[in-house]
Amino acid sequence: MKIVVIGGTGLIGRHLCKNLQDLGHETLAASPSTGVNALTGEGLQEALQDADVVVDVANSPSFEDAAVLEFFETSGRNLLAAEKTAGVKHHVALSVVGTERMLDSGYFRAKMAQETLIKDSGIPYTLLRATQFFEFIGAISHSGVPDGDTVRLTTAELQPIAAVDVATALAKVAVQAPSNQTLEVAGPERWPLVEFVRLFLQHTNDPRQAQADTVPYFGAPIDDHSLTPGEHPIIGPTRFETWLKSSV
Repeated sequence: MKIVVIGGTGLIGRHLCKNLQDLGHETLAASPSTGVNALTGEGLQEALQDADVVVDVANSPSFEDAAVLEFFETSGRNLLAAEKTAGVKHHVALSVVGTERMLDSGYFRAKMAQETLIKDSGIPYTLLRATQFFEFIGAISHSGVPDGDTVRLTTAELQPIAAVDVATALAKVAVQAPSNQTLEVAGPERWPLVEFVRLFLQHTNDPRQAQADTVPYFGAPIDDHSLTPGEHPIIGPTRFETWLKSSV
């Protein structure tokens, strides 16, 4: 099959393209750096010629409310219109576990808008929602409330996952028939967010101490169910401490 990966040069896209190539599929890594821009439409029609599957893992360069909504709505409309013209048979998109529970956040409202466009497009689809990536734990550690030598972080549970495991799950979904459903993928461990950050700070010799608190998560209130999967998610195999030792 010919599979086009929108955002194919990014964190998830690089791993995904390699996985698909290893499976023997013709794979095109599509991004502005390769001349394909879903936001402007540049190069889309040429990239999608003879494509069987499109996997969209692109992310907004800005998380500001209006900008992120503009990105996902405009790029989504452009991409889906180009897919209809090209006769694409399966649209796969990466989204976020808990999107419908986090609509106080402009980013999650934008992801919900993207999902709605896909479902209403008439193109067979599969949505794969992932939990937070291990690779973002460092940034999450800086999102807490500083208090002297400590950083206060929510006690709400997360079940984060390694980016390579997300890419593996996406590759499997991409080569299967469209499900017209939303699937979830998560890591093997479910702990309070503050515990993941505590391990990260220790491993990186960061002198700050992670302190459990009831503070919001990037400005939004969350609980143990906000960003964790429901029943029967796909579970990635990589444990957090294994990832720390090999990646940080």
